[in-house]
Amino acid sequence: MKELSLCPDERLEPLGGGLQIVVSPAHIFSTDSILLAHFAGIHKYDTACDLGTGSGIIPLLWCKGESGPITAVDLQEKACAQLQMSLALNHLEHRVTVVQTDLRQKHPLLPRGTFDLVTMNPPYQPLGTGHASTARSDRLARQETTCTLADAAQAAANLLRFGGRFCLCHKPERLADILCTLRDCRLEAKRVRFVVQAEGRAPWLVLVEGKRGAKPGLRVEKDLPLQTADGRDSEEMAAIFGDYREH
Repeated sequence: MKELSLCPDERLEPLGGGLQIVVSPAHIFSTDSILLAHFAGIHKYDTACDLGTGSGIIPLLWCKGESGPITAVDLQEKACAQLQMSLALNHLEHRVTVVQTDLRQKHPLLPRGTFDLVTMNPPYQPLGTGHASTARSDRLARQETTCTLADAAQAAANLLRFGGRFCLCHKPERLADILCTLRDCRLEAKRVRFVVQAEGRAPWLVLVEGKRGAKPGLRVEKDLPLQTADGRDSEEMAAIFGDYREH
């Protein structure tokens, strides 16, 4: 791996499989994104795009396997620079293209109707709800300041080819909004999976897949528990984390 000079607020986090990611207080990652990367299930020849990529955790996890070209999009210069360092560190510049842009705008590196898979871990809070963070990076990541659910769905619909998939994670209480918004953008919801802390608990996250131009027909998959009754990783979560948990 290449040596690089980190800023005082940056550090390296091992991802397993010999990969490392540059993280900072402004651009880190959560279990939500790990679950979304797994749920999306990138295929060998998929041309994929991760919107609002932040630290770039989803593209980096995809690089553990095979795929077509990957594009990572973020509005913030700091996030894009941080991801560029991660790619250089892991010699992955040839697999992932970083684009700093507003996803609501057209961009020459984001040709419409050409992607097989688009993902996004969008801001969960509508404006005027929840705690208003003073940090700009937190506001953009958590609140629909520059990107609403409708903005995310429309951006994905623009980028996807016919039959292409849009996968996102969100709060369960927004599920009705998600399904209606996807359909409004001609992205028919095809899969839904709830994430629970443990069996028998109420869900705290929902994973949704929509397909561009698909016919109605929704499959609700079994709940994904994070932990067993005694607090250990569930068997499925242990498989999802893989060797990441060993560090």
